[in-house]
Amino acid sequence: MHDGNARPSPAPVFLAGPTAVGKSAVALALAELIGGEIISVDSMQVYRGLDLGTAKPSAAERARVRHHLLDVVELTEAFDAAQFVRLAEAAVRDIQGRGRVPIFCGGTGLYFKAWLEGLGEAPPSDARVRAVLEAAPLAELLVELQQRDPVTYERIDRQNPRRVVRALEVIRLTGKPFSAQRAEWPSRITQHASRVFCLLRDSADLRARIEARVDAMFAAGLVEETRALLARGLANNRNAMQALGYRQVVEHLRGERGLAETVALVKTKTWQFARRQGTWFRGQMPVEWVPLTTGSEPAEVAKELAARVTARSAVAPLD
Repeated sequence: MHDGNARPSPAPVFLAGPTAVGKSAVALALAELIGGEIISVDSMQVYRGLDLGTAKPSAAERARVRHHLLDVVELTEAFDAAQFVRLAEAAVRDIQGRGRVPIFCGGTGLYFKAWLEGLGEAPPSDARVRAVLEAAPLAELLVELQQRDPVTYERIDRQNPRRVVRALEVIRLTGKPFSAQRAEWPSRITQHASRVFCLLRDSADLRARIEARVDAMFAAGLVEETRALLARGLANNRNAMQALGYRQVVEHLRGERGLAETVALVKTKTWQFARRQGTWFRGQMPVEWVPLTTGSEPAEVAKELAARVTARSAVAPLD
């Protein structure tokens, strides 16, 4: 509630897009223009120690603009969309309470969707049910999902075992279709839809940027970072081991392939992931596309976005 004399809270801005598209540089410039702080929407940057492989903002970038939801859990801990929403809501209130603008920036579409559309009352994970599901072949799980919840079966990424397992886990625990529960979730999307931007580049440009980023990560010491993380339990964290680059480097350190082959594989996997991200944002969120070119300067893109946000009178309370 806000009384008649209270100033409305600065409404959040959302900056999404595939990996290496240039989100972070634009978000930094935008934050400096509009008095914002950045909330990382990245399922891997939450882990302490996953730095080079996740392109985590540097100390200098964090000094320029305050960042939230970086380094919030240890490698030994689990992290999911529900935790993201809880921490992001706290961050939004903190940022707005100081009269600044929350800028959500990242590429984890599920986290954007969870914050914008809500999480509902889906039950927490059950270790025994999860273990049974994870032990079953994916093809078998998909048959069950198609039978018990054809709506989710049509919508879900059927090549992603984690998503399939979670959907079936919820179905088994509640006895209700996953899709029916999602339909009841509260939504903020109408309130914030005009400030959800998604950056994109043409394929050749994005692929070149991905390859340059991967080369830079290895040059900066990704192999050494991964070796140190293994000593801290990286291989035992299913979520963290999904992080692009780390799994491939772990396999390299185990002698499964040489370094050059590993670098090439990380480039290929990252490109494939970026394409899936682009497809996901096209199909799952009402975004406003912001095309970039090789000559796009982050500061100029930020000015354009700031003008759009200002023109839409982006001031609204969180609730």
